[in-house]
Amino acid sequence: MKRLHLHISVPEIEPAIGFYSTLFGAPPSVVKDDYAKWMLEDPRVNLAISSRARAPGVDHVGIQVESPAELGELASRLKAAGETTFDQEATTCCYARSDKSWVTDTAGVRWESFFTHGEATSYGEDELIPDAAATASACCAPAPAAKACC
Repeated sequence: MKRLHLHISVPEIEPAIGFYSTLFGAPPSVVKDDYAKWMLEDPRVNLAISSRARAPGVDHVGIQVESPAELGELASRLKAAGETTFDQEATTCCYARSDKSWVTDTAGVRWESFFTHGEATSYGEDELIPDAAATASACCAPAPAAKACC
């Protein structure tokens, strides 16, 4: 079953953790100095927040899948529709190891489809994204010198 993903940049992590914990009636499942994540069942969402010097607000949205096959299916649909995707394998981001496919929608919103297959000890900032302007910069770092992650 797929899960909606929202990543929100916040100016300060502690007050944001308090707000979202109150909103959802649950503490985060992951807490770091600069990051927190809730894996909620009702609503079925992976909500992540981070305070990593980005403009406050929605950073990106996405779909978390449960298998590499589901990720391949989503990426294939986007490519068949003529969309340009930026694909990553075994990338470290948001304290996790994941395979990802990124696309930018018609309104300029960045969408991340991903399959997580492990945890990581660092937030992670991978290789530079080729032609960041064309890919609208993948997760968690400012364009044009964006680094791939989360």
